[in-house]
Amino acid sequence: MNNDIEVIGSDWLTEMVAHTCRPEIGCVGAKLLYPNDTIQHAGVITGLWGVAGHAHKHFGRHDSGYYYRAACTQNYSAVTAACLLVRKEVYRQVGGLNEAALPIAFNDVDFCLKVRQAGYRNLWTPHAELYHHESVSRGRTTRRRRKHASKAKSLT
Repeated sequence: MNNDIEVIGSDWLTEMVAHTCRPEIGCVGAKLLYPNDTIQHAGVITGLWGVAGHAHKHFGRHDSGYYYRAACTQNYSAVTAACLLVRKEVYRQVGGLNEAALPIAFNDVDFCLKVRQAGYRNLWTPHAELYHHESVSRGRTTRRRRKHASKAKSLT
């Protein structure tokens, strides 16, 4: 979990752990909101914006999204590591995060893709809501995004 996450409700961890305990599940991600109550993360879609992007970004907190997908627990190719749960044995099995090649951005996407390749499903739940004060602690990465996007493409 990032150090710029703020808990909204008391049941978020119970919701995420319940899914993480399932043997077929690899990573579990939460619904992350900007402080203005719009969605920052509702799952990661690979290929969006050249590498990967967040589903339903900037939709309202209570919007149901495209075909009700912002309101349903579901599988995604990846979820953000800003708030991610994974069992220790799964983390170790796939070799963890690749912080050497991807020190700032996309290491979570790379990790989730390795977890999927190992045969697990990555799941996102809207029932674990937290605020994410994105980039408050690490700074902005806009200028570096192209550089990391090309690195991420070379890893897949």
